[in-house]
Parts: sequence; structure tokens; C-alpha cells
Amino acid sequence: MKKINQLLIYLFVGIAPIMAQTEPKMLIQPYLQDAEPHSITIMWETTQGEESIVEYGTSPKLGKKAQGKAEGVNFSDSRVHTVKLTGLERFTEYFYRVRTGKAQSDIYQFKTPPFASDEESFNIVAMSDMQYDGQNPNKFSEVVNQGVLHYLEKEYGGKLPDNLAMVMIPGDLVSSGSEYYQWKEHFFDPAQKLFAEVPVYPVLGNHERNSIFYFKYFSLPENGTPAFAEHWWYKDYGNTRVIGLNSNEGYRDLKDQYQWLEKVLAETETNDNIDFVFAQLHHPHKSELWIPGEEESTGKVVKMLEEFSTKTGKPSVHFFGHTHGYSRGQSKDHKHLWINVASAGGAIDNWGEFEGRDYDEFTVTQDEYGFVMVEVDGNRNDPKFTIKRISRGNESKFRDNELRDSITIWKLEKKPETPKVISPAIGAEVEGEFTMLKAGEFSSPTNGAFHAAAHWQVSETKGFEKLALDSWKQHENWYYEEDRQKNDDLTDERTKRLKPGTTYYWRVRYRDQNLNWSDWSETASFKTK
Repeated sequence: MKKINQLLIYLFVGIAPIMAQTEPKMLIQPYLQDAEPHSITIMWETTQGEESIVEYGTSPKLGKKAQGKAEGVNFSDSRVHTVKLTGLERFTEYFYRVRTGKAQSDIYQFKTPPFASDEESFNIVAMSDMQYDGQNPNKFSEVVNQGVLHYLEKEYGGKLPDNLAMVMIPGDLVSSGSEYYQWKEHFFDPAQKLFAEVPVYPVLGNHERNSIFYFKYFSLPENGTPAFAEHWWYKDYGNTRVIGLNSNEGYRDLKDQYQWLEKVLAETETNDNIDFVFAQLHHPHKSELWIPGEEESTGKVVKMLEEFSTKTGKPSVHFFGHTHGYSRGQSKDHKHLWINVASAGGAIDNWGEFEGRDYDEFTVTQDEYGFVMVEVDGNRNDPKFTIKRISRGNESKFRDNELRDSITIWKLEKKPETPKVISPAIGAEVEGEFTMLKAGEFSSPTNGAFHAAAHWQVSETKGFEKLALDSWKQHENWYYEEDRQKNDDLTDERTKRLKPGTTYYWRVRYRDQNLNWSDWSETASFKTK
């Protein structure tokens, strides 16, 4: 009997580790996807196990349960779990936890989106290029936890899901998308506290390498071209439509993507619930810090968004990354913003390190880490959004969530007063090859509006078909840590070399800081001797 008992003990001791190994463990904590007013998708990863359960409710007591599916993510036993909760109330706070066998998460919260008709205001965080940098291995964790989370807590207080609607990420989530371990260690783990309570919406960057892991880990809206599921898509939140695009090689020139975008913009044009369009894609059309990173194809998207905004009166933005620094620009003739939201972790593209260029569109470029806050006002009578750059500084100067740039855009047109031409006056004669154009002071009926840009034209024809000068200057131009527009009050402009004995026509228009242009001034003329 004693030998039998010893044998049983040996068997139990030998089997116990095997039994322990069969219990699943959490690899990636739960994160939120594809939120709708009445549904949301929750995902997580375990070492093994097919059970995919979410317990949820409107209080920490939970009380409801939903089941989903588990899929293999690599060649091991690990499983990515996906559960879609349906039948939810709009703009309502819920509590939840996930479970696979004995592996169970903490209780987290989320909030469902509102309808546009609810006129609720909300915030979005946009950041990109958080790929691992061996010189600063904890930078993405810092940007999320000391950056985004501390900023929201300090500025708004209260609960995270009340303060943030979504996270947009225009690419380069990891260094190499084909390396399985990087998704957990470099992307999901550092942002766990954020992604567990705020839905995250990425698009592919070049570093994702079109990896199968990207498509396993995300459940993005399936409203793109069916043959290219999750490569492009759109998501509505309140009065704003967010569009995700793929600017990578092999996809950036596909007609399917542009035809789809054209169709979505045409539908948005007649959709009275949408006031703003925010597109995100990885590659810039223009980059002041890193010209080799530019992609001509992004210019097609910019042009489509510009034309959409001017036709509909609905302002638009294209958010991008790839260049590791912040830039903010604006189209000359359209209410369209260009916003580079990097870097949230990738090594900074420092001034002078690569070939750059001072583009007319950009007024601010900074070689710094950080993120972008977008505050959307849901008031249907006078909707607006504000974009803020929150900086974490760089290697030479640390910044603790410092506001470094800001711009507010209203949907409704709020024109400045038409500027008055002063000199050369109509019919004047001027000497020399150059002359100075002078116009009156900026004026606007809008409180707080100031003179942010001037657009001058000189032509040999009354219709301005043949331009001798087409100059667009903005009130600031931060390039290489210097404001190249300092001390320019924008009310005068020197012409280019003029022909002798020629009649010229000139005009000017003014713009405020909210991208509202005045009407053109009256046309004045002068003759050179």
C-alpha cells in the first residue's frame, strides 16, 4: 500500500506541471475595436484556450455575458480572441472584463459613441511611428502613460472613456510587423491602459510589412473594398467621419482605393450628419524634415479632400506620419489641414539630419516627440474642431506635455473684411524694376480673429490669367527652429521684376487663423515707366 501511495504521489507530481501548462495565461490584455452606438468589439490574446467570453454591464457588477471566437495568431498555441457586444445603448458607459478559462482580466470601462443628432462633443488622440527605438526603448510607454493619460487627467479629470473617443494611428506601430513578439512587447503592452478603455484605429505603415499579424490583431470596419478588407475603411463618430487609407507600395496606386474614396466622399457630401472628414494615411505628400519620405500618390488624396471641402463647406484633415516629427500646414485655397502626428517612439528626424525643404503650406515643423489632441465640438449650429500639438520634447530639450501649436477650424464661413488697396493706386506710374504693394489693415467681424495670411497677385491681364506674381505668405513659418515670417505684418509685398512700359493689375485677399479667406480686393492697376 505504501508503494502504491508513493507511486500516486510521483504520478501527481509529474502530471501537475503538465496540468498547469494547460491553463491559459493572458498575453495581451483586452483592447477595444470598431465602436458603434450600439456595439463594440473587444479583443485579447492568451497563451492557449478556445474560450472567448466577455462579461459586461452598466455597473461593475457586470451581469451580462457574450461569447466570441478564438484564432491562432502564429505557429504556437496562442489565440487571439474576438467578441462583439451588441444591443448596447448609445453614448453609455459600460464595464467589462474578459475570460478564457481561468485567465481573467481586470474590470475596465468603455463608452459607446453618440449619434450626430446628440450634438455631443468629444476628443481624439492622433499619434504615429511608435516603432521601437533601441536608443529610447521606453519612449512609446512614456508618450502614452506620462503623455496622453496624464494630459487627459490633468486637463479634463474624471474617467478616461469620458475624455477620449478614439485613438488614430497613421502607421508604423512596430519596427517589423512580421516579428510576432514585437506586437505584444512594443505596441500593446506599453499602451495597455489606454487601449483597454479607448478604441484604437490604425492604418498600415511601411514597417508593418503588410503582415498577417496586423490583420489578426485588428478588427477594423469592413466597409472598404471587399477584396482589400481592412486596407481602407471609414468610421463615423458623432459629426465626424474618419477615413483610413493605405499609402504603402503595392496599394498606393490601386484604382480600387481611389474609386472607393471618391464614392465615400460623394456619400459624405450629401450626409447632413457629417460636418468634418479626418483621413489618415502613413506617407506624407510633402515633408519639411525628410524629403525622401514623400510620396506623390498622397497628393492625389490631398487633392480629393481639398476639392471635397471646397465643394461641400465641410473642413477636412489628412493626418500622416513616416517623418518623425510634428508638422502643421494648410492648403492655400481650401479648408484643409496637413498634420504630421509623429513621433510617438521612433527616432526623431532631427533638423539638418536629412534633406528638407521649407514648403509654403507648412507654418510649424518641430523635431520632437509627442501626440496630437483633436477636440471636436458637436454643436450642429456652429460646429468646430481644435487641433493641439502636445510635446514631449527631444534629446536636447525635454517638454512635459507642453502645448506647442494649436488651430481651430469652424465649419461655417466667417469671412474677414475685404482688404483695401492703397498703393500703387489705380492708374499710378511706378519707376524701377520693382515696386511695393500696400494694402489696408486686417479687419474681421469675428471676435479674436487675426491676420494669419495674405495672398497677392499681379498680372498683365485684368482676368489674372497671366500672373507676374502669385505670393502666399502666412503669419508664421517655423522652420529649423526659426520663425522666418517674424515681423511681417502681411499688409505689403514686393513684386518680382517688372517689364518697362507695361500695365499691371494687382489684388490681394486676407485670411484669418481659422482658414477663412476674405473676398479679393478691388483690382488696382499701375504702369511701369
